[in-house]
Amino acid sequence: MNQWQRFLTNLGDWRGSFTQFSPQGTVLTDIPTRVTLEGVENNSLVQQRVFKYPPGEPQPDPIELNYRTLGRNILFFEDGDFSFGSVQFSPVSDFGAEQGLIHNQRRLRLVQLYKNGEFTGGTLIREVLDGIDIPESAPLTVDELLGEWRGTVTTEYPDFRPPESYESDLVISRQGNQLQQSLSTAQWQFSSTGEIEGDRILFNRSNEPRQLLLLPDGASCLCPLTIPRQQPFFLEIGWRREEGVRTRLLRNYDPTGQWVSSTQIIEEKITE
Repeated sequence: MNQWQRFLTNLGDWRGSFTQFSPQGTVLTDIPTRVTLEGVENNSLVQQRVFKYPPGEPQPDPIELNYRTLGRNILFFEDGDFSFGSVQFSPVSDFGAEQGLIHNQRRLRLVQLYKNGEFTGGTLIREVLDGIDIPESAPLTVDELLGEWRGTVTTEYPDFRPPESYESDLVISRQGNQLQQSLSTAQWQFSSTGEIEGDRILFNRSNEPRQLLLLPDGASCLCPLTIPRQQPFFLEIGWRREEGVRTRLLRNYDPTGQWVSSTQIIEEKITE
């Protein structure tokens, strides 16, 4: 499948909501939405319409967008998951990304935003195809994360070089209010420790302080509090797509702030 064919797996009439949250994960607004993605002209053109229904307010005109090609700032994975956003970080301009996951007639998208290099919050978008009755999943919890996770990692590149695939092993444990995790692959190993503060976990022992927000519908948001200078970094979203199975997407930037790749991790819990 080429990138356009992967994009087409997102076609449909999606009903859901846009939930704006603060940098600490507090829900600020929740607006019901409808997003239609329709293929026309034998799917050579995709028409997108975004309807918002703010409670107690007049309905604004829909946002309409047409696509015949895809920009150089987006990558799709084989199952339709996507990573879209800024291609270059600058400390004096707005910066951010929207990454999306699709599974079993549901979509979950997450927007992460920065201003002057500081995390300003984001928007969680939860959607289901029109006419499908699937109850929303419960918020992600710390206890769910604990255990050993075996994963399949796929990295796609914006210059369309062949993707890389390999296996991963993630072990997460808790001691008091500390969360410890160790991620290993055949190529590298990484460990970190975070402080648990309710639905927020702060990883502030490294030179790149990050936080993990546990969000509704089994979602998570992991990103730097401040974009580091002259260091690589990534923006991550996660989703419990079914019991004991999570998908994560990482948008990876090099030390110059240039987007270099996007990574999908599909992992299954093998031990508690």
